[in-house]
Amino acid sequence: MRHVLTLVAPDHDALRESLDHALEALAGAGRPIADTEILSDRAMDLFVDGGDLAALRIRAATAFAGLAVDVCVQPAEGRRKRLLLADMDSTIIGCECLDELADFAGLKAEIAAITERAMAGELPFEAALIERVARLAGLGLGALRDTYDQRVRLNPGAAALARTMAAHGARCVLVSGGFDFFTARVAAAAGFAAHRANRLIDDGARLTGAVAMPILGREAKLTALNEEAAALGLALSETLAVGDGANDLAMIEAAGLGVAWRAKPIVAAKADARVDHTDLTALLYFQGYGADQFA
Repeated sequence: MRHVLTLVAPDHDALRESLDHALEALAGAGRPIADTEILSDRAMDLFVDGGDLAALRIRAATAFAGLAVDVCVQPAEGRRKRLLLADMDSTIIGCECLDELADFAGLKAEIAAITERAMAGELPFEAALIERVARLAGLGLGALRDTYDQRVRLNPGAAALARTMAAHGARCVLVSGGFDFFTARVAAAAGFAAHRANRLIDDGARLTGAVAMPILGREAKLTALNEEAAALGLALSETLAVGDGANDLAMIEAAGLGVAWRAKPIVAAKADARVDHTDLTALLYFQGYGADQFA
């Protein structure tokens, strides 16, 4: 089986520096480079024939430790995925919407502390969500619009990721433990075909402090991956999932390529690849897209 090691760096100099480490990793695994492909001035593929995937990933992780470069090692065949499921908060966008919404109620510090523990896997996601939403009872609905307008911004590369994959025939779905008020708008802004999220309950003027059941959490994200893949007639090997928190872990582990984005340690340790230094276009490079193919 042919494997591909993809390097994505912040700039050309960092890419050139990382190449020596890539050669070291492959040589240490006993796999000479069979071919290379330049994807852009900051990304490239190195192909090797044969070898054990797990061993190659371990060698690569060791060789690139401490370097500002993102690395993905995977089978070369089937690397271009036909379904993307992406977390929203702190992945496709640069904030946690619930924390920012809480700021309009003067509760950001205490809500954010609970969010951090839930995303790290220290608290059950569903219970933590119910607790946080309950504290927002009475908050006017205008705070939702203000949060979106003033605080929500797409992370660099988010629109290029969704729009490029869609342009090449893939379906892109935003799946969030956050709220549909935000996912609907973010999906439209970034170019996702669909979105799934939780729903805040209101009385027409203010939040009631409740969230609609059932809550979309870790298992619901996995269900979404399975349902979306089945609807398209795809094997899970043809899917890509990306996220940062513990509630993303099930879909990340199940997807053909599971990527940890600026992730909590519990997620980074179990993902197939991680992105810590570059932007979301790294997920396009991991699939073999060249920069000239970006939408």
